[in-house]
Amino acid sequence: MKLFITGISTDVGKTIASSIIVEALEADYWKPIQAGDLDNSDTHKVKSRISNSKSQFYPNAYELNTPASPHLAAEIDGITIDLAKIKEPVTGNHLVIEGAGGIFVPLNEKDTIINLIQSDYKVILVSRHYLGSINHTLLTIEAIQNRGFQISGIIFSGSENKSTESLILNKTGVKCIGRIDEEPYFDQNVIREYADLFRENLLNL
Repeated sequence: MKLFITGISTDVGKTIASSIIVEALEADYWKPIQAGDLDNSDTHKVKSRISNSKSQFYPNAYELNTPASPHLAAEIDGITIDLAKIKEPVTGNHLVIEGAGGIFVPLNEKDTIINLIQSDYKVILVSRHYLGSINHTLLTIEAIQNRGFQISGIIFSGSENKSTESLILNKTGVKCIGRIDEEPYFDQNVIREYADLFRENLLNL
């Protein structure tokens, strides 16, 4: 399986969710575009939380120095992001691909994160409850579906809101893979516990 992890916005828990999925499936991990925090990138963070020895971690196609929207970070670095130069790593293992921000985060003058999604990817959406998150979640799901892709599953992250979560699931029919609570920290043990909880749902995608 190739699993594309996206979110309804930035800072909703994509990297934690990616860590759990990587651990659950002993999958490989690839983040095509990293903007900022190059010394403590999302790849570093996922790798530090994984306890299995099978997962491989592939280099970013673009490493941008500024923590900003990729199109702006690239402009500051004096380059232009070219989708043709973003080559998916070849692996016989499951592959987890983590996006950046939401699906319409711009990469250049015409492409956004959604243009990274390929027809053989299973899309997993990470949603986090905040004022406006229902709207952001429904808009994201509809936009992805309008491009001809299906949402294979949704992960809720952060404080539980049963009313919001049930409304989203009932309205969209998207499968819930699981929820990630507000934890004091996420280390290898916590990630492994969530991986055990999520594994069956992930294997059934």
